[in-house]
Amino acid sequence: MSAATVSPIKPPASPVGQLDPATTLIRISDVQAIVGLARPTIYKLMRQPESGFPLPVKLSDSTARGAPVAWVLAEVQQWVRSRIAARGSAAA
Repeated sequence: MSAATVSPIKPPASPVGQLDPATTLIRISDVQAIVGLARPTIYKLMRQPESGFPLPVKLSDSTARGAPVAWVLAEVQQWVRSRIAARGSAAA
């Protein structure tokens, strides 16, 4: 009898790790988790252009209130980076 060669099985690559943040859309629950703010605060920031908070992308042609929307991951991440960068200048 010959000895069999055993190779470890590699788990499939995580699709999340392969996503391009510039084209990845995330829903409000993910935005809340990333920025650490509540839903009403996020929508309040969106109404204040000076906040620079990214606006969502419409996911349907519906004009009804509550129609599905999502945010571009890269834009949300950039907003967080801008808040981190601004923390030093706020004390000046």
